[in-house]
Amino acid sequence: MGSVTSGRPIKLSGQIEPSNQPNVPPVDLADLLARSASMHRHLCPRQVLGVRMGLYAGMALRICVPQYEKRLITIVEIDGCAADGISVATNCWLGRRTLFVKDFGKLAATFVDTQFSVAIRISPVSNARELARAFASSKRGKWQQQLEAYKRMPMSQLFRVETVALHEPIARLVSHTRRKAHCDRCGEEIRNEREVDRNHAVLCRACAGQGYYKSLPDC
Repeated sequence: MGSVTSGRPIKLSGQIEPSNQPNVPPVDLADLLARSASMHRHLCPRQVLGVRMGLYAGMALRICVPQYEKRLITIVEIDGCAADGISVATNCWLGRRTLFVKDFGKLAATFVDTQFSVAIRISPVSNARELARAFASSKRGKWQQQLEAYKRMPMSQLFRVETVALHEPIARLVSHTRRKAHCDRCGEEIRNEREVDRNHAVLCRACAGQGYYKSLPDC
């Protein structure tokens, strides 16, 4: 895996190409939505957006989703319902190391085809909520309108897609899971090449000043 800066053109009108995945059944939107809903005990508009974003990424990149292997890497810009919908549609998960979170508080995600070094960013159009009224006018209330409309709106009208280049090489983001180091300051083990070299010392990110917490004195 190298840096994602260029690759084959994206043709959003194309169909998903045959996959090397054995016995892959056709993708069923209702089934994917049911899987997402089972994780939250209900279905919400953001889950629908997440699932359809994942499906749209598969169509645009010509990758059969939910994927069987780890060709597709997804970077989500928000946590919560939409992220779970994306995971259900793509089979990209934190535990599989195919899902990464860059929390910008935006309902958007970048999908990286590691085979062809292509990355696309997908987000709902800014007026998606307003458009929902026209596609589900029979539903009462904005929430119900959005829930139903997001299921049926054409993806080209619902989402904005752009080809992007990552600032960080995808190989560095994914890293090597077997790589281990120990922090010279706290002694804790560091995995996945997340150590920091500071004045010839190997430090964890917390000891290098990049921590999200601080230790408190013992009571």
